[in-house]
Amino acid sequence: MLKSTKNNKTFTLGILGGGQLAKMLASAAYRLGLNVAIIENHKLSPAGDMTKLDFDAGWVSAEALDNFILESDIVTLENEFIDPEILDYINKKVTVYPSPDTMRLVQDKYIQKHTFLDAGLPVPNFAIIDSIEDAKEFGKKYGYPYVMKARKYGYDGYGNATVFSEETAIQAFEKFKTSNKDRTLMGESFVDFQKELAVIVARNSKDEVELYPCVETVQYRHICHEVIAPAEIDESIRNEAEKIAGKCVKSINGVGVFGVEMFLTKDGKILINEIAPRPHNSGHYTIESCYSSQFENCIRAVANLPLGSSKMYVPAAVMINLLGERQGIGVPENITPTLMHNKIFLHLYNKKESRNGRKMGHITAIAQSQEEARTIAKSAADAIIW
Repeated sequence: MLKSTKNNKTFTLGILGGGQLAKMLASAAYRLGLNVAIIENHKLSPAGDMTKLDFDAGWVSAEALDNFILESDIVTLENEFIDPEILDYINKKVTVYPSPDTMRLVQDKYIQKHTFLDAGLPVPNFAIIDSIEDAKEFGKKYGYPYVMKARKYGYDGYGNATVFSEETAIQAFEKFKTSNKDRTLMGESFVDFQKELAVIVARNSKDEVELYPCVETVQYRHICHEVIAPAEIDESIRNEAEKIAGKCVKSINGVGVFGVEMFLTKDGKILINEIAPRPHNSGHYTIESCYSSQFENCIRAVANLPLGSSKMYVPAAVMINLLGERQGIGVPENITPTLMHNKIFLHLYNKKESRNGRKMGHITAIAQSQEEARTIAKSAADAIIW
């Protein structure tokens, strides 16, 4: 067991954020005999409910932040939306991974893409859009449709707009600026893909790396809905995707766990979509199907411990997100029909409020083939009553 350098107590992992990723990180930490401190900008977060060290005034409170730092031996994060200046402040007192410098390369998607391009990695065409003229010029240069996106703070399709003409490019630009006049934008070529792929990468500060199997992600309304592991693609493509993902993480000097999202184009090429500097939805299947889950390896990586094996010990796994179908309380009305499917793993996140499309939990099934696992997982997911 790790021993704290503070007051000879149990080692405490500090997590910035208290959502479902922090909840699953905390579960892995408790299994390793660690304590967990959570800081979140509201009460009753899924992960905050699991610990006495719950600082629910959040990092906007100097007092709460200082107390959180005082309790933590090392700090990681569950989302990329925290200003690097706050990470700098924490890092002066306790080590943060991913580092503030890594986050500066990742958080702004234009800088992220340029970093990958400079590293010789394959990315779509992209450019800054600071004006309506820039928006029109991108379409003239690279063609329509293209994607206009916020450079910061976008996720699950929020902050993205697909534009199909000069007129819709103008409309998208004006809509972005109306909602936030200081929002910075970029354009990115629309990728005509046959599959969306993802690879989870774990890396510690000794440059030890574990690459999880390349998976296919299936989106529903811009939200990851299904993950198929491993992806049903040629081995050469799978190997290339995993190699590219590892290079992505090294190019930003990333320490921790990262989710690298990619497109497999219709002509068989791989292009990088983006990187998430944290455990990722596409890696939830690893809890039940890999020797070391993405959450355990995140802890090992940030604590600079030897990494666990990322290999699957089952032939196939499929994860399906349980998305909110109504506004209201976050507890399902009935899970009994789902639990009657006795070959699934059910995870409910204990979110207090449900919203349409919100990730409320997930189901994983393991089987001898992807098709069999998907049939099991889908049947169980369809049975839950919200």
